[in-house]
Amino acid sequence: MNMRVPQLRFEPADELAALCKAGGDPLRLNVLRALTNDSFGVLELAQIFAIGQSGMSHHLKVLAQAGLVATRREGNAIFYRRALPHSELLGGTLHGALLAEVDELQLPAEVQERIAAVHAQRAAASRDFFAKTADKFQAQQDLIAGLPQYRDSVLALLDALGFAAGATALEVGPGDGGFLPELARRFSQVTALDNSAAMLELARQRCAQEQLGNVELLLADALNDEIGAADCVVVNMVLHHFAAPAEALKQLARLVKPAGSLLITELCSHDQSWARTACGDLWLGFEQEDLARWADAAGLTPGESLYVGLKNGFQIQVRHFAKPDAKQTQE
Repeated sequence: MNMRVPQLRFEPADELAALCKAGGDPLRLNVLRALTNDSFGVLELAQIFAIGQSGMSHHLKVLAQAGLVATRREGNAIFYRRALPHSELLGGTLHGALLAEVDELQLPAEVQERIAAVHAQRAAASRDFFAKTADKFQAQQDLIAGLPQYRDSVLALLDALGFAAGATALEVGPGDGGFLPELARRFSQVTALDNSAAMLELARQRCAQEQLGNVELLLADALNDEIGAADCVVVNMVLHHFAAPAEALKQLARLVKPAGSLLITELCSHDQSWARTACGDLWLGFEQEDLARWADAAGLTPGESLYVGLKNGFQIQVRHFAKPDAKQTQE
């Protein structure tokens, strides 16, 4: 007489085993390291780690099944980022410990070089777009969110901060200069910085038209060039054009004086892929939590936030991040 032996079930242990398996491969650990403050598509990761697309897809599938990476659709492309650990869930403590150890790893030099190459490809695509479409800038911006749709919200946040007389401001990526008159009225000295000569010429025309004598125009790269810090740094609808937004936020933070402020106006995450081709967007907005996490990693403290819903379905987030006073940090 045959008796069926009941099969033991180990679902919780299976989950932990999947986590351990995913972390048991050097390539997958390096992928997690590369995703520390960035997100990449499968083709970009295949380029970075010099393996075939199918091989990289397999590794990403294993990481995803273990809950170590999450995906986000950007138009027709899927980007991978690290999933955040949840200590209250099964495996959450192990997940967090694994990422902490991964962050201590040093990526091989050739991998770092390929990451830089991917970032350079993204940045070049953005520069080419603006070089070719500067004369259509305003019309393209208005397709999603033109300055009139968020100007009052930025000004409300700006005025609430109560900057002292003599404070300075820096606007990164001023576009056609539409916000410069507002900054010129509120700050003793304003610097407008752009890496596109064509766009900076539009801002120059605006400054001449408005007779803004306290605005300096600077052709420079905010992320790589040496630029003087300001009490207030304003970045309106620019972050989604940066190749590596999290790293960009770190570089923008260095442009803020101690006890100063960084004001970022950005789109909330959306799925309108046409913005890539019509407006040159590298990223389809950002999750509010991601901006807060990146700002924290850059040494900034989240402040007030305002959200503006638009009739076309987009939503704008206006965020304030403060840079702690150096004296208070020492205390």
